[in-house]
Amino acid sequence: MKVVSVIMGGGQGQRLLPLTRDRAKPAVPIAGKYRLVDIPISNCINSGIRKIFLLTQFNSVSLHRHVQSTYRFDQFSQGYVQILAAMQTMVSESWFQGTADAVRQNFRYFMDEDPELIVVLSGDQLYRMNIADVIQQHVATGADVTITTKPVERHEAGSLGIMQVDDTKKITRFVEKPGNTPTLDELRAPMYKEERYLASMGIYIFNTKVLRKLLDNDKRDFGKHIIPASIDQFKVFSYIFEGYWKDIGTIRSFWEANLALTDVLPDFNFYDAQAPIHTHMRYLPPSKINCCDLNRCLLSEGCIISGHRILHSIVGIRAVVGEGSVMEHSVMMGADFYEYENPAKGVPRIGVGRECYIKNAIIDKNARIGDGAYITPDGKPDNTETTLYTVKDGIIVIPKNTVIPAGTRI
Repeated sequence: MKVVSVIMGGGQGQRLLPLTRDRAKPAVPIAGKYRLVDIPISNCINSGIRKIFLLTQFNSVSLHRHVQSTYRFDQFSQGYVQILAAMQTMVSESWFQGTADAVRQNFRYFMDEDPELIVVLSGDQLYRMNIADVIQQHVATGADVTITTKPVERHEAGSLGIMQVDDTKKITRFVEKPGNTPTLDELRAPMYKEERYLASMGIYIFNTKVLRKLLDNDKRDFGKHIIPASIDQFKVFSYIFEGYWKDIGTIRSFWEANLALTDVLPDFNFYDAQAPIHTHMRYLPPSKINCCDLNRCLLSEGCIISGHRILHSIVGIRAVVGEGSVMEHSVMMGADFYEYENPAKGVPRIGVGRECYIKNAIIDKNARIGDGAYITPDGKPDNTETTLYTVKDGIIVIPKNTVIPAGTRI
């Protein structure tokens, strides 16, 4: 069966600012050495889907660079990851107006492969899924559309898109963000003894002819417009996914998802040899630990660590941590390069200097944190924004390339 995959490159990503100030959401680093876009691409490759389209629009330079340098299929596989950036054409002079509009504007490129099925994925979620299993159910049920859903508890369901299904998993109703209302009671999933609700994961499989019909209008989004319309017109089924899934949509969810990877037995791990997560091969040297108490950490390659203590944290590629420094419950993304020459007078070197204290923080790439700096969100109101830091959801974020002078207390 001919299948192509379409990965949505994300919108402006305002809830993830300042991490998305200079990059698209799928290009945001995760787990020290990966990018978010590596997750859906790897899921496709591991599921035998080798013809992948990536639709991009906002801040896409670093995303393009990463994908082009990473996913080079050999000439015998006939596989590819093709980037389709938003553009003006003779047919349309506007940029993508939503997820459905992005697919609509690029539909002719998908049709070059004459696919029977089109898989639509998000570029900013953390999960491991065998998409071949979803396709198998899609074919077996004779579905026109299959929507992957995740069972959630009541306290989560009110703010998500909830599907109502019958005993055959055919979707009969869709309600976007029903809240804690009597309507939510009507949507309870019948196949669970416990109180569970089936939330849309934003992962769809369409018969190509059906998707063409559903896009024959000016509707902008899948979740808001296309999916509700499809339930009334076609056979739409739910594929219930019982594994780990996290939508990386906010600073808090990004921070939590990263730190959860440091658990002894994490719900999601990068050590599954049967379904590896691929990323750019950098050929960096081993990490060097001069002196440091490391506890519940992910330490990426190419680091030089001389700190006092790093606890429950992610340390990204090429990270440098100076003597006596403490980092707790934080995500440090590392650096894009090694600094061989001394910086200008008064400017700290890339990385964390000596005798620093960092807690509940996200340190973006190439940040320069001077000796004796003290960084914590304690006592700072949410949505505080300065040139040096941003506080969101109780997390303090040091933006990319920021310089924190020595002795600064934040």
